[in-house]
Formats: sequence, C-alpha cells, structure tokens
Amino acid sequence: MTLRAQALWGACAIAALSTAAAAETTITIATVNNGDMVRMQGLSDEFTKAHPDIKLEWVTLEENILRQRVTTDIATKGGQYDVMTIGTYEVPIWAKQNWLAPLTDVPADYDVDDLLPSIRSALSVDGTLYAAPFYGESAMVMYRKDLADKAGVTIPDQPKWDDIMAAAKAMTDKGNEIYGICLRGKPGWGENMAFITAMANSYGARWFDMDWKAQFDSPEWKAALDDYLSMMNEYGPPGASSNGFNENLSLFQTGKCGMWIDATVAGSFVTDPDNSTVADSVAFAQFPTKGDLENHGNWLWAWSLAIPATTDAPDAAKTFVTWATSKAYTELVAEKDGWRAAPPGTRTSLYENPDYQAAAPFAEMTLKSMNAATPDHPSVQETPYTGGQFVAIPEFQGIGTAVGQQFSAALAGQVTADQALSSAQSLTDREMKRAGYPK
Repeated sequence: MTLRAQALWGACAIAALSTAAAAETTITIATVNNGDMVRMQGLSDEFTKAHPDIKLEWVTLEENILRQRVTTDIATKGGQYDVMTIGTYEVPIWAKQNWLAPLTDVPADYDVDDLLPSIRSALSVDGTLYAAPFYGESAMVMYRKDLADKAGVTIPDQPKWDDIMAAAKAMTDKGNEIYGICLRGKPGWGENMAFITAMANSYGARWFDMDWKAQFDSPEWKAALDDYLSMMNEYGPPGASSNGFNENLSLFQTGKCGMWIDATVAGSFVTDPDNSTVADSVAFAQFPTKGDLENHGNWLWAWSLAIPATTDAPDAAKTFVTWATSKAYTELVAEKDGWRAAPPGTRTSLYENPDYQAAAPFAEMTLKSMNAATPDHPSVQETPYTGGQFVAIPEFQGIGTAVGQQFSAALAGQVTADQALSSAQSLTDREMKRAGYPK
C-alpha cells in the first residue's frame, strides 16, 4: 500500500470511528437497590447486544435516597437521568405537571392490554400511560410454617391482627435469635409509613377527614400505633427502628423472623433456595384485618420505569423501558433464573402461565392481595384522598417522612406513642395549612 493509500485508509477509518461514536446514545438510568432491579442491571448486557448503539449508565441507590435525588432532579429540570425508577405515588402527580414523557407509540408486541388493569390505571392519566411497570405488589404475611407448627399456632389465609399477635408471641425465641415478627421501622414515607399507614387503614384509621384535618388524635390511630409498637418491642428484633425492606428481608432469609408482613414482591426472595435458609418452610397469608373490619391494608404499588420530559434521548430511553418491562424480558429472567424469579404483579399472562404457577408458591396470594387492594377507598371512613399506603398529594413526601421520623423515634424508645401521635398531628396540620388545604 502506498503512503498516500495508507493515509487515505487511515482517514477513512478515523471518520468511520467518529461516525460510530456519534451514533452511540448514552442513557442514564436511576434505580433502586432491590433484588429485582439489581437483576435487571445484571441482564442488561442482553439489551446492549441487541442495541449496540445505546450505552447504559446506572445510578443505583437506596430507596429513600433514590426518591430524594429523582424528585429534586425532575422538579428542577436538572436533566441528570433519562430513565427513572418511580412509583405509583409519583406517576400521576408528575404527569399532571408535564414532567414525564407519555408512553405512546410503544411497539405492538409490548401488549399494553396485557398489563393488570389496576396497575395500568394507577400509572395512567386520562387514559395515557406515563410509566411502564417493572413489578407490581400489594402486601401480605410471610411466615415460617415450621415455627408455627412447633409453636402450635395456626395463621389463617385471612388472619386478624389478634391471630398475628398471638403467633408472634408463640414463635418468639430470643435466646436463639428468633423473633416472632419483623416489620419496617426505618423512617420514610415509603419505608415505615408504607407499612404503618396500611396497618392503620386496616384498623379503620385515615390520615385526614373531609376537611383535610389530620386524624392522628383518633382512637383508630392510637390503637394501630400501640399494637405496632407492642409487637415490635416484645417480639421484634433489636434495632428495628433502622430496618426497612432490605434489612427485614435479610433477617427473614437467615431464619431470624417467624413472620414478616411486607411487599408481595418478597415472595420470590424468601423462597429462593440459593439465598434463603428457610425457603422450604415459607407460607403466605393476606394482610391482616382488625375485628369486623374488612380492609386488607389497601396496599398497591408498582416500581416503574418512566422517562422525564427533560431527556435528550427519548427514543433510546423508550427502547430500554419497553425492553425491561416486556414479556420478552420476563422470559429472559425465567431462562436465566427460573420462573420463580419473574417480575411479579404487572401482567395478566404471567398469572395464566402454568410454569409460573408451578414455580411460584406465592403467586396466588400475590394476585389475591393485589385484587383486594382498593386505593380509591383507603379507609372504611370517607377520605378526600386516594392512595392506600400513601396519600396521593404532592405534600405527602415531606409530611409522610416527618411523621415516619416520629414513629421511628417511638419505636426506638425516644418518645412515647402518645407523644409521637401528638407531634404527627401538629406537624401535619401545620404543613397542610401552609400548603393551602383545603383547596
């Protein structure tokens, strides 16, 4: 090759590389550090093989920190992220602010009609989908059948709180580091307040009356918080005021919890024989009810992938979002890790799949729990809000976390239950007046 030819070849090669580099689109994905999302990140090589022109950058954060970061970024139009992991609380509020790109014109094989109606509705505004559900959940009781049998207690499929408290007492063996019950205590509107609000709903409590006045001075809230603190102080693990979903999952998997009441998505993790020492002993029941009330906690949630309106790569972001929440992704998970690990609670077809039903002993209870949720009517009392385990107003993030700090302090023994409720009442009323409620 002559020197001129070599020079021309080199120039062409450089131009080709520059064109390839220019064609590559990088999208930044903010997500939560739970097991299903970590699995998605691990499987994303399959996406980049099929889409070599799209590069993925990950920001994986603990739940409370993720919420703070993505909320700040989208509210200030910071534009740090192209895909955000958000929940059913944020989607309708942010969509109405025009902060999210609508998920229109998705591929036909995505099959939007296969999404569970309750989840699709929760992620839509005026019939338009604004986030794609990665997994959906309600809440249920997970318990050690072997410990219950040994203690001589029965946990019915639809337990009352009296059943739960009796079982927690009977299964507790602190000398062997076995605690009758593990519940969230870490402060946060989506941490301890998700559980405590659901429990309070089942006791007939509500956050606000129809004039938006806080209701923490009601007998229903006092009964719920007193029973929560009593169970945790007498039958719960030490340091519970620092425990959220992941910490309790670890405790349960290592055999230290008789019962755990939390998100149905945990079913696949507690029955995973590779990571759970009690996988063969786990049974499930619906979220408890109180007395004659038929309110099963009303928990309905989906961790979803949404595209902020500020992204400069909307097409690449939509390509990733539809891949990660597709039927094909579910089949990829099943191929790699078995049907038990498939992301639950989003698609009707999954619950009609006999392979999934056979592999997932929690599938029936998950679907039953999700169908029992009525977020449009979170309490047996009339409410001016919707939301189930949260209140679907923009101010709830700050108020919910502040109340969660009071209840976590009560669990840690720093204040009494009555002091925590009084503080919750005053701070909530103050912030709601400041926000201009009733509107």
